[in-house]
Amino acid sequence: MINWIATAWDALQNNSGFMTWNLFLALVPLGLSFWLFHLPRSRTLRWGVPLLIGATFLPNAQRVFRHGFYLLQKMGTNYLFWVLLLTLVVMALEIWQLRRQQSISRSLLWWLGFVTFVAFLPNAPYVLTDVIHLIEDIRQGYSVWIITLALIPQYLLFTIIGFEAYVLSLIHLGYYLKRWGWGQFVGPAELLLHGLTAIGIHLGRFQRFNSWDILTDPDALVRSVMNDLVGKRPAVVMAVTFVVITVLYWLCKELTLAVLHRQQSATDRIEAIADSESSQAHS
Repeated sequence: MINWIATAWDALQNNSGFMTWNLFLALVPLGLSFWLFHLPRSRTLRWGVPLLIGATFLPNAQRVFRHGFYLLQKMGTNYLFWVLLLTLVVMALEIWQLRRQQSISRSLLWWLGFVTFVAFLPNAPYVLTDVIHLIEDIRQGYSVWIITLALIPQYLLFTIIGFEAYVLSLIHLGYYLKRWGWGQFVGPAELLLHGLTAIGIHLGRFQRFNSWDILTDPDALVRSVMNDLVGKRPAVVMAVTFVVITVLYWLCKELTLAVLHRQQSATDRIEAIADSESSQAHS
């Protein structure tokens, strides 16, 4: 029994490195969605997500700082100039439109956060492709008990958290669009982001690009995207990925909204009872 537990623990530890890193990247867009689009009333989400981000950041802190230093080193001023120029153009168009509607525009910091959100968003459903590591683990010759009771639950938890981060991120975006009176664009926006995510997953899994390569190596990234889009096999892979993400997202979105609605109803009932008791006490 002790040997079995030790072997199972070693198997779990072998996967903890890439899982904590990929989960950290998957949770980044969800954390950004709290600031950009919608701060949930659920205390579980408001406290749980930051705690998960912190728990996945700590074992990867050195890696994050190393990538950040690499990003600053690699990124030329020309790339930074074009990114800022594109952000300013989009921001100017938005200000022009909102001034016509007598509305308040968003800040440059908001737009930079939105660009970061879109860049990191594919990292959330990317965890679906990490099932290949489970196949590799099975080939390592672990016993059926270790695979069934240790590895499969670990991968399930890892995949559910990562993909749910994607679902919640887009749900928060939908809340934001509806709040601004753009509810009719929620569906098209989701489909557009599903398509961009499918491209991002392909680039990450097969071409080994990262989100920060948008800044550090945009030339190679654009060339790869163009070649993949005209190539038959990459296009099929991205199309299949798009369909899988779209179907899974719709299913998980319906389930998530049902759970959130139930939690909200329970919270509203508790607050109503508390208000009623408070008013009776004062009377």
